[in-house]
Amino acid sequence: MFNPNVAVKNIVTQNGADSIISLIARILMAYIFLVAGWGKITAYSATVGYMEAMGVPGALLPLTILVEFGGGLALLFGFQARFAAFGLGIFSLLTAFIFHEGTDQAQAINFMKNFAMAGGLFFLMLHGAGKISLDAAIEK
Repeated sequence: MFNPNVAVKNIVTQNGADSIISLIARILMAYIFLVAGWGKITAYSATVGYMEAMGVPGALLPLTILVEFGGGLALLFGFQARFAAFGLGIFSLLTAFIFHEGTDQAQAINFMKNFAMAGGLFFLMLHGAGKISLDAAIEK
């Protein structure tokens, strides 16, 4: 009997496809953190104001930028990817509760997106960056 799960597994685990898919997944996950971190750098004052309006000290912005932009770069290049994924997963959960807990639909969607990202990041933490990564090169 045909099992679609086995069929997909057979496709993605042959001829290095898993390495390419791991790289693409890391790029997709890193993108949101790189864009968000860069946005905070380029709109520093406005971001401090927003954070303070939400009850978060503006003095935490440099740490936030380090986590988002630095963590995004770590994911992108697959450097200390398990550690970065764990940190970004925790960060995603915290920011969901601090910045996206609201009654309107947009906040509810952002809240759920943060939870989904955390799930993907924790999965990456468990399975690592893959063969096309600095982590793999260092481990050799």
